[in-house]
Amino acid sequence: MTIQTLEGTTFAQMILSGAHHLKNHAKMIDALNVFPVPDGDTGTNMNLTMTSGANEVKKGEHDHVGRVSQSLSKGLLMGARGNSGVILSQLFRGFGKYVKDLDSLSLEDFAHALEAGVDTAYKAVMKPVEGTILTVAKDAAGAASDAAQTASDFIELMEKVLAEAKASLERTPDLLPVLKEVGVVDSGGQGLVIIYEGFLSALKGEELPEEAAAQVTIGDMINAEHHKMHQDFMDTEDIEFGYCTEFMVQFEEDKVAEHPFNEQTFREDLSQFGDSLLVVADDELVKVHIHAEYPGEVLTYAQRYGSLINMKIENMRKQHTEIVGSPKKERTVKKKEKTEYGIVTVAMGDGIKTLFKSLGATVVIEGGQTMNPSTQDISEAIQQANAKKVIVLPNNKNIVMAAEQAAGLAEAEVVVVSTKTIPQGLSALLAFHPDQTIEENRSAMEAAAGRVKTGQVTYAVRDTQFEGMTIKKGNFMGIADGQIKATHQDLTEAARQLLAEMIDDEEDEIVTILKGDDTTEEQVDELVQFLEDEFEDLEIEVHQGNQPIYSFIFSVE
Repeated sequence: MTIQTLEGTTFAQMILSGAHHLKNHAKMIDALNVFPVPDGDTGTNMNLTMTSGANEVKKGEHDHVGRVSQSLSKGLLMGARGNSGVILSQLFRGFGKYVKDLDSLSLEDFAHALEAGVDTAYKAVMKPVEGTILTVAKDAAGAASDAAQTASDFIELMEKVLAEAKASLERTPDLLPVLKEVGVVDSGGQGLVIIYEGFLSALKGEELPEEAAAQVTIGDMINAEHHKMHQDFMDTEDIEFGYCTEFMVQFEEDKVAEHPFNEQTFREDLSQFGDSLLVVADDELVKVHIHAEYPGEVLTYAQRYGSLINMKIENMRKQHTEIVGSPKKERTVKKKEKTEYGIVTVAMGDGIKTLFKSLGATVVIEGGQTMNPSTQDISEAIQQANAKKVIVLPNNKNIVMAAEQAAGLAEAEVVVVSTKTIPQGLSALLAFHPDQTIEENRSAMEAAAGRVKTGQVTYAVRDTQFEGMTIKKGNFMGIADGQIKATHQDLTEAARQLLAEMIDDEEDEIVTILKGDDTTEEQVDELVQFLEDEFEDLEIEVHQGNQPIYSFIFSVE
C-alpha cells in the first residue's frame, strides 16, 4: 500500500490514533519527570490536551485536511494543560494555519506544515530551551523536509520523521544536562514521539501495543467537571442562564458580505445573551460556547453569518436537579453587574484556597501540581469573576502559558501575573490595590512575588543522584525555589535543613508555614521551636494549608 496524497479522512485517523496511543502511555511519560517528586504530570497534561483535540476532530468534517487541522487546533487550544500541552497546541496551530486552505497534502505540504508548527511553537515560548519537545519537533520537521525530496510515499516519510524524532529524543540529555544527570529523556519530547508512532500506525493500518490506559477518560472528566461551578455550590434556582449552548457557524459568502464578521464585535454582541462565553474563529467558521437563558436568540443572531452546525443545547437546571436533587423554582432572570476588578488564582488544598479567598481572590480554581487547569478551565473562571478587569495568578510555572492563552481569549481586560508558587501568589495578592490601574497592579504584584523565597518539602518517588546529592526513594526532600537543597529520612530534619539554607538571619523577617494534609501538629510544633531557637527575631506564621504532595510549604520574606 502506498499513500501519495494525504486526504482529510486519513489525517483524521492519524490524529485519533496518536491521541489513543498517547493516552495509553501517559503514565509512562509522567514517570520521566526530572525531579523524583510525586508530581510528574507531563503525560497527563499532553494526554488531556490531545484528547480534547481528537474529540473536536471527531465532531468535524473529514473530507478536507485544512478543516480537520482547524478542528484539531481549536480542540487543542481549549484543552491545553501545562507547558507541554500548550506547546503541543502551538505545534498543531502552526501546522493548521499552513494547511487551512488545502483539501489534501503532498509530501512537501506535510513537511512545510510541520516546520510552520515548529516556528509557531518557538515563538510562543518566551525563552525556548533546547533538549525539550521543541527540539524533538524541530529535528523531526527537518527530517520531513529532507524526506519529502526522496520518499516514495507518506509511510516512508513518516517512518523517517519518527526515526529522527526518536534519535532527537535520545539526544535530549546531551542538550539539557539535568536530564543526563538524572538519566532520563525529555518527557514532552517522549510524548511527541508517542503521537508520531500513532500517526505512522494509522498510515500502515496497524495496531500498536497498549500500555496501561489512563484511569479517567476525557468523557468522564467532562461529565464530572463541566459546569461544576453550578453543581458544587449553587442551588438550582440560582442558575441565572439555564442552557449550555454550543454550536459552530460555517460562514457563507452572501451573509458575510451583508454582515461582515469581526470576532471581537461578535463576542461583544453575544455577551448580552448570557455568560461563560467562549468564541474561537478562523476564516471559515466560528465556534461558540455560552450559557444563555434564551438559546434561540443566540442562534438567530449567529445565523446572520452563515449556517449553524454541530449544535448542542443542554438544560443545566434539569441536569443540576438530577445531580443534587434541588427543586426548580420560577424566578426572574437578572444579569449581574460586572465589578471593576476580579482576581482568579489557582490552588490545591482547602486551607490554601480559604487563605486566598480571605485575601480577596474572586475565583479559586482547584489545581496545581498533578492537576494543571486547562485553557478552558481558566477561561471559564475569568468569566465567573464577572469583572471588567481580571488579574490571573497561576501559582505554578506549568500553568502560566495556559493562563496567558486564556487571557488572549477573554472578553474582559485580563493580565497574568506570572506567579510560579503559592507563596508568590499570596504575596502578589497582598500587593493588589483596587484604586490602581491594571498595569500598575501587575507591576506591583510581580515585584512582590519576586521578593519571596519559596520552600517545599516532599518525598522522593525513586532513587536518584542529583547535583551530587544521593536521594533515596521514600526519603524527604527540601526544595528551595526549584532547587533540591536537602534530603533526609525524617520529615522535620529535612525541613530544618531546608530552612537553614533559605533564611538569611540579617535580612529575612517573616517565615510562613503552610501545613500539608499529612503533617501532624507535633511536627509543626517541633519546626516552630527550631525556628525560635535559631532565629530569635524572626516572625513565624502557621496556616493549615491541607495541600497534597507537599508536607510543608514555606514562604520566607
